[in-house]
Amino acid sequence: MTESAVDVVNPEGKSRVVLLCEHASNRFPEVFGDLGLAADDIESHAAWDPGALALAKRLSQHLDAPLVASTVSRLIYDCNRPPEAPSATPVKSELIEVPGNADLSPAEKAQRVAEVYDPFCAAVAKVLDARDAGTIVVTVHSFTPVYFGQHRKVELGLLHDKDSRLVDLMLEQRAALPHRVVERNQPYGPDDGVTHSLQKHAVSRGCPNVMLELRNDLLTTDENVETIANEILTLLIPAIEKLTNMENQK
Repeated sequence: MTESAVDVVNPEGKSRVVLLCEHASNRFPEVFGDLGLAADDIESHAAWDPGALALAKRLSQHLDAPLVASTVSRLIYDCNRPPEAPSATPVKSELIEVPGNADLSPAEKAQRVAEVYDPFCAAVAKVLDARDAGTIVVTVHSFTPVYFGQHRKVELGLLHDKDSRLVDLMLEQRAALPHRVVERNQPYGPDDGVTHSLQKHAVSRGCPNVMLELRNDLLTTDENVETIANEILTLLIPAIEKLTNMENQK
C-alpha cells in the first residue's frame, strides 16, 4: 500500500491517557479492492465505526492525549481482532455479505495482517513504550442503534476485560449523567471477542483501560460529538483522579 495503514495524532501529548481507534476509517486501499461491496455497504457501520474518529480526536484535544487510529476499513482487517480470529476478515457482517473475504488463502490473510494489523500494533507499541507504566489506554468505538432488527437502548457502553479498575471508577460517576443510558460491557462484552486491543495493549502491560462504545446516532454532528466528548470526560477525569490517588497511597 502507498498510504499508511495507521495515523498517529499528537504523539507527544502529555496526558496519562493514550487513545486508540481501531475502526476509524472505511478506506479500501486499491491493493485490496472494494471486496465486492455495494457503495451503501462501504458507508455502513459494517465497514467502520461512524463518528468514532471524530470523537477520539475531540478527546485527544481535550486531554492532550496521543491517538493511534487505523486508516483501513475493518472489513479489510479488523485491528480489534487477533490474526487467528475468523472475524478479523469477516465473510459476513450482520446482514452484509463480504465476497472479497470468502475463501481467502493463507497468503492473502497474511498480507492483510502484515499491511494493516502489524503496523497498527507497532504504532501503538511505540507510543506506549515511550511512556511510563501508569499509562491509561482508552479505545473509542461506536455501534449501530439497530442490530439484526433489535433496537438498543444503551447509549454509552463501558467495556473491560479482566481489569475493571477504570470502568468501576467511571461507573461511580454515572449519576452525573442522569439523562444517559450508561452500562457495563454493553452492547458487547469479553465473551463477544471484542476486547482484543484491551488485552494486547493494556492488560498485558498492567495499564488501566476502558473500551468506549457510543451509539452512533449520538455522533452525527460536530455539536453532538462535542457533547458526548464532554459527557465522557465527566466520567473519565474524576475516575483518573481517584485512580491516581489510590495508586499514590500504596
